[in-house]
Amino acid sequence: MLEVKAVSKFFDDFAALSGANLTVPDGSIVAVIGPNGAGKTTLFNLITGQLKPDRGQIVFSGEEIQHLPPHTICHRGIARSFQIANVFPRLTVFENVQVSVLSHQGQSNRLFRPASSLLVRETTEILESVGLGRQGRRLAGTLSHGDQRTLEIAIALGSQPRLLILDEPTAGMSPEETAATLELIKRLARSRGLTILFCEHDMDIVFAIAQSIMVMQHGRTILQAPPDEVRQNRQVQEAYLGGVDA
Repeated sequence: MLEVKAVSKFFDDFAALSGANLTVPDGSIVAVIGPNGAGKTTLFNLITGQLKPDRGQIVFSGEEIQHLPPHTICHRGIARSFQIANVFPRLTVFENVQVSVLSHQGQSNRLFRPASSLLVRETTEILESVGLGRQGRRLAGTLSHGDQRTLEIAIALGSQPRLLILDEPTAGMSPEETAATLELIKRLARSRGLTILFCEHDMDIVFAIAQSIMVMQHGRTILQAPPDEVRQNRQVQEAYLGGVDA
């Protein structure tokens, strides 16, 4: 579904990415790991159009997308959540998702008109699917941190993506919230046929759900392989996992 081919990105003389490669098969769950500053967020910004690569190709469903603006990439079927919860705190939970659904349906011009009856079924279905069905009337800013992160995933689902990109989906969560988010990710992948690409610092999470792991260091791809192969790779152990006995 997604191929990143020898992509580089420079900020003045600093190489944030230097020949990064990534393959995301249709229907898979793929993780990107690496130390802070390895280039993970820059990679996601390039895939979603927030940045443009200086070299290389980004191919989604057989078409190059590195030249496209973010809104076009979103409409092609890629949605993303961010490291910090990115919701509208003064809108209700329902309205946050409804805005996303309206936008995807090409009804952005109706965002500021009375919209309580618009796309209710679609919005409600998304909220139910992520476990927020009973919280639709709450202001988003009053939700717990974990529920705000879940709401952000629901907003992303409003664009009906085929590829969902999650940037640190469990950051700042309690163990209980983390466990619930893991189950949500697996359930969405299974029930909606979503392809999921995520980055995460918690290795227990990565090895629990990823079918393939891409390891980055200094803007380069060290390896992409199944979890067991990544665990046993000496270069990965020395670069990231904490030594050869990790």
